[in-house]
Amino acid sequence: MVSSTTDQAVERPPVPVRHGPPVASLLAGQAVERPTVFPRHGPMLAHGLVLVPSAAGQAVEHPRATGRYGLPVLPPAPGRAVEPPPAVTRHDSPVMSSVVRRAAVPVTRDAVTPIPPLTDHRSATTGRDPVPGLPAVAGRAGTPVARRGAVPGVPRRRPRPDKATRRRLRRRVHVAGVAIDPMTESEVVDHVVDALKRGEGGHLVTPNVDISRTVARDPRARRFVERADLAVADGMPLVWAARLLGTPVPGRVTGADLIWSLSEAAAFYRHPVYLLGGPRGTAAQAARELVNRHPKLMIAGVDAPPYGFEDDPESYARVRDAVIAAAPRLVFVGLGFPRQERLIASLRRDLPGTWFVGCGSAIAFAAGTVRRAPAWMRRGGLEWIFRLTREPGRLARRYLVDDLPYALRLLTVSLVRGLFS
Repeated sequence: MVSSTTDQAVERPPVPVRHGPPVASLLAGQAVERPTVFPRHGPMLAHGLVLVPSAAGQAVEHPRATGRYGLPVLPPAPGRAVEPPPAVTRHDSPVMSSVVRRAAVPVTRDAVTPIPPLTDHRSATTGRDPVPGLPAVAGRAGTPVARRGAVPGVPRRRPRPDKATRRRLRRRVHVAGVAIDPMTESEVVDHVVDALKRGEGGHLVTPNVDISRTVARDPRARRFVERADLAVADGMPLVWAARLLGTPVPGRVTGADLIWSLSEAAAFYRHPVYLLGGPRGTAAQAARELVNRHPKLMIAGVDAPPYGFEDDPESYARVRDAVIAAAPRLVFVGLGFPRQERLIASLRRDLPGTWFVGCGSAIAFAAGTVRRAPAWMRRGGLEWIFRLTREPGRLARRYLVDDLPYALRLLTVSLVRGLFS
């Protein structure tokens, strides 16, 4: 290395490269001339544009903006309107080819109805307190869940059951022509709560001997039970028959018990509850009893329609519209089988995120207007005797003429099948 004098340019030795020709040395006062860059395979492309080396003293013109995913976006010509790019749907997978594309139906901001906030706990239809005497216990009132942001013309597909649901469907026990889920009361509550967290609704039916007898002779009533999301045994003869068949169920799960356990879960997760059924004033009294036990429970509304209301189009529409306007997350329907199932099937189309429980006389039991049998009689399958002594005029024919012979025949057939299967 030679030391440089004052104002003398330093001549650097050439720097050898590992691959290719050496780089020329830089002389004093000489401008840097950049070599032409050539790609490895053909002309170089930058977002679809060919790069040409610029001449000496010529400014290099770069594109102002480039598109996404390798597509070039050229600046518009002077005086030319810019055309917006075509809308691209989010679900472009060929797997979803059978689903109607969202881009086929334009969605504007006006089509989305904002979710109303929690109101001052008053009914959405009357503007008054849904339950007289209950301060500030109501659910979310306003537009039903199914109508918020709904896009007309796009069919709603039912989601595929998850792994736990498919496993539960495989475990179903068939007794007296009814598919029963072998679940305990706590498992039923957990299943409903998990579905509500995912925004999914459902239908819970509690078959007993009377429902099984009706299903055996009425194909339409059988479809109501088959389409239900959950079916648990509400009668001890069904539990005994399942044991005789060699496919036991954990035990009896009644609607009279589920109205308390599900209300407790609804109070904890702040899900509004609607009570529909029972004699006049029974639903309101049941709401008071439920709130007394669970103070955080929100009652979206109560209704006790008269007997035969489904035959009157105006009365039926009033009952149905009141439930839809209240938009509850959990509805107890105690109108008797299969009337309550017909109403539930109609309401599920407008409230897909709501769970409906066909509970029979559970609302009257919760209100205290009908007394339940002692625990030892319920465990032994003798509750029907207790109810028969309380209401002999209404239940004598049903229990003694219809249900008792059917239950004996069911147990006999189940015993024979269990022995020879």
